[in-house]
Amino acid sequence: MPDFFPGLLAFAVYFAGAAGFCAIFCLVYTRVTRHDEFALIVATQSASAAIAFGGSLVGFAISLAAAIHHTGSIAEFAVWGVVALVTQIIAYGLARLAHPGLSQAIQENVLSAAIWVAAVSIAAGLLSAACMSP
Repeated sequence: MPDFFPGLLAFAVYFAGAAGFCAIFCLVYTRVTRHDEFALIVATQSASAAIAFGGSLVGFAISLAAAIHHTGSIAEFAVWGVVALVTQIIAYGLARLAHPGLSQAIQENVLSAAIWVAAVSIAAGLLSAACMSP
């Protein structure tokens, strides 16, 4: 049973690191967007804000999962985590370029805009995960 403890410790460290990265991602992402996701989700129960923000978080988490899977150290994981975060911010910027009124549409609870952001974010997460190499 002693061989179990190093694996459990690695799990705890990587999970805590991933949770910390997700918190940082949420803070950065909500500062980059022109709308207040949390106010829209909590106060107005906006489905669009929830779909867009949730899709972005899922896309980021996909990349983090790949980083955990392909790295051999916490430092390497941290570098790939930053790459994943930057990739998601770039993806949001590209989604806005293609849909100039994106933030306004999300504020107005336009589901098609939210689905667009979620799809772009998840696609970026999948592609960045595939590009991470051991």
